[in-house]
Amino acid sequence: MVLENNVADQASNKDHVPLKRSIGLWLLIFYGLGNILGAGIYVLVGKVAGAAGYGAPLSFIGASIAAGFTAFTYGELAARYPVSAGEAVYLYKGFHLNWLSTLVGLLLTLSGIASAAAIANGFAGYFQTLMPLPDTLLIISLILSLGLIAIWGIGESVKLAAVFTTIEILGLLIIAGVGIYAINLDDLSNMTVANDIASYTPPDSHTSTVNIDGKEQPWHLVGIFTGAFLAFYAFIGFEDMINIAEEVKRPQRTLPQATIASLIIATVLYGLISIVAIAVVPPVALSESDAPLALVYQQATGQKPLIITIICLFAVINGALIQIIMGSRILYGMANNGWMPALLGRVNPATQTPIVATLVVVSLLLVFALLLPLLTLVELTSYLILIVFTLVNWALIRIKKQDPTPLGVSSYPMYVPVTGMVLSLAFVVIQLLLSLNY
Repeated sequence: MVLENNVADQASNKDHVPLKRSIGLWLLIFYGLGNILGAGIYVLVGKVAGAAGYGAPLSFIGASIAAGFTAFTYGELAARYPVSAGEAVYLYKGFHLNWLSTLVGLLLTLSGIASAAAIANGFAGYFQTLMPLPDTLLIISLILSLGLIAIWGIGESVKLAAVFTTIEILGLLIIAGVGIYAINLDDLSNMTVANDIASYTPPDSHTSTVNIDGKEQPWHLVGIFTGAFLAFYAFIGFEDMINIAEEVKRPQRTLPQATIASLIIATVLYGLISIVAIAVVPPVALSESDAPLALVYQQATGQKPLIITIICLFAVINGALIQIIMGSRILYGMANNGWMPALLGRVNPATQTPIVATLVVVSLLLVFALLLPLLTLVELTSYLILIVFTLVNWALIRIKKQDPTPLGVSSYPMYVPVTGMVLSLAFVVIQLLLSLNY
């Protein structure tokens, strides 16, 4: 089999340069959180509020549930097969089809590139609140700089990402603190989801109605679901941790723990921030802002959002950096398993990073970021990741039938991957139907 043969070839190849194992549990949690937070709440909270109105917290909760089951699936698979290009390997183990593993690896690489491109657009939006520079200049400068950091070294990159993640969390806590202090309880009592479903019309969307007791009334459950589809993008990132498995200490234990922990922490922060954001700034105003959390801070304090804007810039930079690392490691892992050209699997002896794979990712990222708008990139990323999640859950179902209780691996009940597969597929199908009808 291709996978086993390549592992044997690497073991016997004296010239093979291995990746450096330098990442422990807490560093991995911060790596995952940096990806999740940077790719989500800082850039996307306004778009989710624009679709779901005051039901935005429900959208985030729904997206968290959909992602949660798949997170447990990833945790078990990461413990079973702690290697780079994890999803491609999982699919091979489940289906034994080289072409399917290659397809999934390419889909994941494209999703990471689309996600990083969306983040780069978000960076431009926040930066322009400080200094009005052309989008193109800001995006190109950011991507090239992050490409150099990713080439520099995984230990250095992840430690830098951990520092950025700490700053991100601090920023969210600041926004939550000033937002809670600024909330008017009388206004909050009128800001109910039930009220919103009966009266709120999302901007730039088709009004939908449902016949209730003979009367045509607006139906914004559609908006809440659409918001959940967009919010799902905000939870993307936990799966990226498995693609640096060969650089993690004690991966069979560390990877599952870090995957679940990062998703739980992100869910708590998202719930808090989404409630505060729509309580301080009306959803329509949030949706129209290119820097939504800076707007929340300004509205809550009456001050210019200089500090929070700088923190937001760190957040989106962090998210883009981690996506570049993830995409390059997928290409590296696929090359080592014989599914991509061997050149992509070469590791530079000095930096111990896959430089060629990183340059390919950076080049494609520039194209995506400069040609596609933010919302298109978000939707594209969500579609690609949900398709991959469906296949990964299906692969674990098949693997568990072949080997239900592997030695040294915590195995979850079969309903976990089954539910994860059903929810991921349902999100894709329902959103496609909504897109066609509305």
